[in-house]
Parts: sequence; structure tokens; C-alpha cells
Amino acid sequence: MLGPRYARTTDRRPAAATLKSKVFNFLERPVGWTCFIYHFSVFMVVLCCLILSVLTTFDAYSRRVHEALFFLEVCLVIFFGAEYCARVWSAGCCSKYLGFIGRLRFARKPISLIELIRQCFITDFMFRGVRFLQILRMLHIDRQGGSWKLLGSVVFIHRQELITTLYIGFLGLIFSSYFVYLAEKDHKTVDGRRAFRSYADALWWGVITMTTIGYGDVVPQTWLGRTVASCFSIFAISFFALPAGILGSGFALKVQQKQRQKHFNRQIPAAATLIQCIWRCHAVLSKQRVEKKCSCDSRSEYADADYEAEENSNSSHQKISLVSELTEAHRNAIRAICKVKYFVARRKFQQARKPYDVRDVMEQYSHGYLNTMVRIKELQRRLDYSLGKPYPQQEGSRRVSSATVFSRLTRVETQLSFFRFDEKRLMSDK
Repeated sequence: MLGPRYARTTDRRPAAATLKSKVFNFLERPVGWTCFIYHFSVFMVVLCCLILSVLTTFDAYSRRVHEALFFLEVCLVIFFGAEYCARVWSAGCCSKYLGFIGRLRFARKPISLIELIRQCFITDFMFRGVRFLQILRMLHIDRQGGSWKLLGSVVFIHRQELITTLYIGFLGLIFSSYFVYLAEKDHKTVDGRRAFRSYADALWWGVITMTTIGYGDVVPQTWLGRTVASCFSIFAISFFALPAGILGSGFALKVQQKQRQKHFNRQIPAAATLIQCIWRCHAVLSKQRVEKKCSCDSRSEYADADYEAEENSNSSHQKISLVSELTEAHRNAIRAICKVKYFVARRKFQQARKPYDVRDVMEQYSHGYLNTMVRIKELQRRLDYSLGKPYPQQEGSRRVSSATVFSRLTRVETQLSFFRFDEKRLMSDK
């Protein structure tokens, strides 16, 4: 329908944008088996390079691995350099990385800076001081930093508990080290050497003992020192072990929360589809008929004269069909299809709303129980109010509202007594 020149430009731009987005998603947002195989292969190559680098530190394997490691390092530098250029180029598909300034913003990310620094140093044996840059390749596995973000969120959520346990553990460390130092500072071993010559030696013993490492290079020798060390170890080791339990439970809760969030996110598309189907059924089943017309008068100013003539010639014999021209059979078929889609969408939404685990079932049961109890109490309050029984808000008041059954019966009896009095008076006048 559009002009050839305009059509070529519109077909060309989405192709480049689609290629950029595919490359960006493949490298930065891996999803699927293809991405998994690629990134896992890169990880294995990096791991092999790291193992070879470790073997070069042995004199027996240094000469054999030298050439293979150097060749592999050069290949990895070329490969990761090309991948880095592809990442910077494909980052333009995102709005925040669009243009030259946006790509500079992408290159300033911490993981991008690490990759750039890593590419600047080819691992030759004359650069033994920068050999540690090989280890930075392991950060390539988690480019988005999901592991660090998860760890940071868990630490931030349980920061109060961690600070408390670390503070008490630190107090136990310094006190136990000090008392052991007081008990052992004057004791000498068989060879005439003192094990605890200073408070720093006692602190070293305390750290090694409280963290349950136990090198055994410095140990208490006197019974007083052993008694103090035993008492403080039972107390302090428990507090030094608490952060591991806190972080473990925090990780478990965080993973469970993410799983529940994923289960909740699955309900959003199902709910949106159900709303659309309900609206379509309402629009189809409504009695109002809406006629939709299309206009093809607008043309691109960049179209040439030949295309305009062809457009004018074709528009003369193209007839726009109206919705009102559909037969009743077609309309009934459309209504039936909309209803079928509605029932299918409702069933999918009900399946998506199924409880995730036993905890969800218990929460739904508790919420339903609370709602039922609130309704029962409201009915009981209204019934007591109608029968004239004072509820807690009315126990201190003398006057009962006139809306109760008892007050209404009282008014009816009063009116009847007035009627009887008037009737007797009329009969006496006669």
C-alpha cells in the first residue's frame, strides 16, 4: 500500500533495530538453551585458561604449558574484544544507551570497565604482576550482578540481626582474648618460650578459636587459661556461627519470595486476556451498532508522482467494507467465538490463581474465616439492635434508638390507646 521508497526505509530500520535487540538480549539477557550453551562454553574456556595459569606456577609444568597458555590467552583477548564491541554496539537498542553518550554510559558500568581493563593486558610472562587479571574473567559469568544484588538485599533485610550478633561476638572475642592473655602471659613452655607474649597473640588465638579453625600454633597451657578459654568458647562460638544461619534463612526466604512473585506475575497476562475477552463479549452482544470507516486520503509527502497516480487509480475501485454489512450468521459466529475465548480465558485465569503452596492455602483459609466472622458479628449486631438488646456502645446510655422492634411496638400500643380513648369519647358524646 505504501510507496516503494517509503517501504524500503521502513523495512530497513526495523531490521537493524531487531538485529541490535537480538544481539543485546543474547549477550546481556540470556534466555533459552542457545544462550545457555554459549555462555556455558565461554565459562568452560575461561576455567580451562585459569587451570593452565595455575599449572604454570609449578616448575614441572611451566615449560609445557607456556606456549598453550599464551596462544589461548591471545585467542581469548581477541574473542572478548570482539564481544565487547558487539555489546557496546547493541546497547543502542535501549533508550538509556542510545547515541554516543549512551554508549559511553554503558561503557562506564563497573563490569564493562573491568572487561576493558582486562583486554588492555595480554597475559605474557613478563607481566607477572598483573596475572591476577585472569581471575577477573570469572566475573564474566554474572554480568548483571544478580548474585551480588541478592546477597546485598539479604544482608540489608537482616542487618539488625547481623549487627547484633557480630557486636556480641566481637565483645566475646576481645574479653576472652584478654582474660586468656592475663592467665598465660607469665607461663613458659619447656623450651623457655612464652606462647602469649602480647595481647596481639591472644587476639590471634581468639580469632582462630572462635571461627573454629584451630591451627594449634598457640594454645593455653595452664589450667586457669584452659578454663577461661573453654567458658568463653562455648559462649562466643555460638554467636560467631549465628550469621551463617541468619544468611541461610534469609536466602531461603528470598528465593521463596521470588518464586511467589513469579507465580503472581503469571496471573497478570491471564487477567489482561480475561478483561479483553469480557470487553469484546460486551461489545459484540450490545445492541448498539458501531460502523467503522477507514480513510486512505493521507499520503506521504515523500512519495513520487508515479506512486501518487497509482494510488489515485487504485482508490477509485477499492470499496471500504462496513461492519454493518455483515450478515446475521457472521455476527452469530463472531459472538460464539468471543464467548468461547471468554470461557477459555476464564479457565486459564482460574488455573493461574491456584494456590502456590500450603502457605497460600492457609492464608486464603484464614482470610475467608476472618471475613465470615466479621459478617456473622455484623448480622448479630443488627439482630440485637432490631430486638432492642443494648450492645456495648449502648450499655451506658439510657435512651434506646427508635429503630428497634420494642420501641416500634411501644409506639403502636400508644397509638392504639389513643384511638381507644378517642373512640370512648365519641361514644360518650352520642
